[in-house]
Amino acid sequence: MKKILILYGSYGGGHLSAAKAIKQYLDDNYEVKTEMIDCIEYVNKFLNKLTTGAYKWMAKKAPGLWGRIYSNSQKGIFAHISMRANKIMSKKLSKLILSENPDLVISTHPFSSQMVSHLRKKGKVNCKLVTVMTDFAPHDQWLVGHEYTDAFFVANENMRKYLINFGIAEKKVHATGIPLSLKFSGTFNKEETYKEFELDSSKPVILFFGGGEFGLGKDRTLQVLDALIHNLATYQIVAISGRNKKMNLGFKDLVNKAKAQDRVKIFEYVNKVPELMSISTIVVSKPGGLTTSESLASNLPMLVINPIAGQEEENAEFLEEHKVAIWLRKKDEPNKVIQDLFENPDKITQMKENTKSLARPNSTIDICKISMDLIK
Repeated sequence: MKKILILYGSYGGGHLSAAKAIKQYLDDNYEVKTEMIDCIEYVNKFLNKLTTGAYKWMAKKAPGLWGRIYSNSQKGIFAHISMRANKIMSKKLSKLILSENPDLVISTHPFSSQMVSHLRKKGKVNCKLVTVMTDFAPHDQWLVGHEYTDAFFVANENMRKYLINFGIAEKKVHATGIPLSLKFSGTFNKEETYKEFELDSSKPVILFFGGGEFGLGKDRTLQVLDALIHNLATYQIVAISGRNKKMNLGFKDLVNKAKAQDRVKIFEYVNKVPELMSISTIVVSKPGGLTTSESLASNLPMLVINPIAGQEEENAEFLEEHKVAIWLRKKDEPNKVIQDLFENPDKITQMKENTKSLARPNSTIDICKISMDLIK
């Protein structure tokens, strides 16, 4: 039986979600043994706690600083420090790989890709390595040691061309999309979904993700929700606050003041996002790689709010460029942007149509098939 090690990092939820989707599909459809490991936590629990904590703090409190670090880490001193650190940390990771002796390592984080490629370069391990990139724009940290990576899976054709121009062999680069739960390619009983969430099936639905992992931009998020409530009286809103208690209380306060309990449903968390997307007209959210991929797979346009500086701003630019999203920037007045968008139904219809060229509902299937072909 083939053994597969799936490595991820805890910097945002997208890397973990991608790893979970891949593991689930492999376990369900192939005779393989799989194991998921947080590579940074395995290498050094203290370092993992320190760096993930710093990332969360910067993303929330100092986004400009994080944006500069993200940009500068492609080249120069930050890139050098990162690569040097990953070479050092790879010594600990080699113990894991040697003890598990996997046939294949699937990496959903650039740090694990760098560590394993360094070990392959030094002849310490001989497993196959594939890298799954989890955003809609490339970053060169993913490509360190690319000579020792057997396949790259990217979100779109633009990224595929970037990697080829970077010097990676064309046959190694696959524009599969970001891994998703297969639920997003399924069909649902929409009437049951309306009923479960106490919604009126005769009225359109907006799916509003207000919290994200860190509950970013609380004041701005509340501004946007307030504008949606007051400008779109004929719409229903499913507002998901995340596990941020203050955000949840802010949502409830807005709804109570507007007396909009009949058309705005608030949840901390839901486990039926595919079902809700199947009945929605548009998604309002920060543009994380996972949520963006899920929205596109569900053929839903997006109203983008609160992108994290760096990778999510690049995601937002990509979505705007391909006319599947409107980015509500900090300088924009929410009421005006929402009125302009929703007073023109044809624009939303065209955005929805445009998602079809970017949607990758079979991303996980394709990634697993190509990966398994490497170890036949």
